[in-house]
Amino acid sequence: MAGPSLRKQAEYVALTREQFRQRFFARFYDPAFEEVREELEKVFEKAWDGYIRYRKSPRTAQAGTDFANPGSSIAAEWLETRASIQAAEKRQKDAKTPTRILIVNGSTRSEHSCPGEISKTRRLAQHAQKAIEALPGHEVDFLDLSTLADEPLKVIYPCKACVSTAQPLCHWPCSCYPNHALGQVEDWMSEIYPRWVAAHGVMILCPVHWYQAPASLKLMIDRLVCADGGNPDPTTTRG
Repeated sequence: MAGPSLRKQAEYVALTREQFRQRFFARFYDPAFEEVREELEKVFEKAWDGYIRYRKSPRTAQAGTDFANPGSSIAAEWLETRASIQAAEKRQKDAKTPTRILIVNGSTRSEHSCPGEISKTRRLAQHAQKAIEALPGHEVDFLDLSTLADEPLKVIYPCKACVSTAQPLCHWPCSCYPNHALGQVEDWMSEIYPRWVAAHGVMILCPVHWYQAPASLKLMIDRLVCADGGNPDPTTTRG
């Protein structure tokens, strides 16, 4: 039986060395970095090599007996996120722990960045937090998406909709990131997944931006698709 054909349109064209160089050094635009220029040149060479050789997951570990193909290699960071999710699930099911409500501030507006004023959504979320914490046997985990705007190197990468091709390709947790070859690292979802799993209830508050949810909230929601029936064994799809 013939396998399914993949629908493709254009050949992938990698960045040239000069294009990659421009993007790499854009992060070091500050003149303060000039005194370590030689060191940055060495780092650039390693980054370029990782990109051109496509070292997506440079650190891996053997899958082990929990997986269909125990001898397969799996990204070490994916295994760490999986372990955090499993610990969160155990905590969520422990009847001795308080009822845990995840409150999501879905506004990216921050008083610590432009426009320099706290959002109404965040203030409402704080009122909700106080009300819930006043209830006996309740605790709140406050997930503040506004930190995407005022904390350095914090990011939620976009969903690639692997599930639209085939459900088994959508891994739980998501295995699309991090991608070290492309510099797509420090994906905040690796921390957010366990926080959702540990919750007994979720409250989302957000403003309306152009008749839609804010982009930061939409990024998170899209990336949660893998929590609903995602494939927990990436060795069955070769990672």
